[in-house]
Amino acid sequence: MHDIPTLRAFVTVAREGSVSRAAERLHLTQPAVSLKLKQLQETLGLTLFRRRPQGLALTADGQALLPAAERALAAMAAFEQSARALHSTLHGRLRIGTIVDPEFIRLGAFLHRLVERAPQLETELQHGMSGSVLEWIRREVLDVGFFLAPPGEGPGPDAPEIAYRELTHFHYHVVAPPGWGSRVASSDWKDLAALPWIVTPPLSAHHRLLHGALDPLGVTPHGVAQVDQEACMLDLVRAGVGLSLARDALAMAERQERGLVVVEGVRLPCALCFVWQRERSEEPAIAAALEVLESVWGGSTA
Repeated sequence: MHDIPTLRAFVTVAREGSVSRAAERLHLTQPAVSLKLKQLQETLGLTLFRRRPQGLALTADGQALLPAAERALAAMAAFEQSARALHSTLHGRLRIGTIVDPEFIRLGAFLHRLVERAPQLETELQHGMSGSVLEWIRREVLDVGFFLAPPGEGPGPDAPEIAYRELTHFHYHVVAPPGWGSRVASSDWKDLAALPWIVTPPLSAHHRLLHGALDPLGVTPHGVAQVDQEACMLDLVRAGVGLSLARDALAMAERQERGLVVVEGVRLPCALCFVWQRERSEEPAIAAALEVLESVWGGSTA
């Protein structure tokens, strides 16, 4: 079996018709090139070149072997290119925390473009409440995820190690069961807090937003049921159990389709964020996710 440098010397001399020109192209000395040709011919037991006044010319045997040598060099070049490509191709797994509904966070578009960008990157999704996703990222159970917080706050001062990017701003509205229009005529938070509420666990964005509005007033919501899923909250509101918070689009759709009452003059601003550990920002998988996120959302709104 002949090494690649020897085959390269053979092909280059055949193309150049000169040992000196081949040596110059290969960045070798003329004796080194001549030695490689001599060793190749001795090993094969064939004469590959004949001398002529203008330099070297291939013999019939040399002409017969040249295409095979060129194919071998081309195959090796393709092999090396594939190996180099593996260094720049993302592998491994990206663990993503999801919240609310897929449409709202544009999960389909995000994953579609991520797969196009890094087809060998495996993604793993884990759904939870906003605060749960944050804790999973802090403990490195997840790599990246979606998170809800008041605009400009992100994960807050208690999580300085978490970087975030705001994707969009929206509002939460207070929604009430059908027929409760007179009961929620007042938009005063203290009056609303005294009514029955469907509350959520502390890790949910609803809990943080609602208490952010009520705690400074020294009141707490009159909770009659606690749930951890938005769909369940809305179902209980429809059933007449109590008040809840709902995102812009959901609140308006529920008012139109189910007759839920949207309390006028009361709304809580919120931001959909993407979060990850700050010190891991340069990791290839996370950097690729942030790049894809930019194309899906068109940059931060912050």
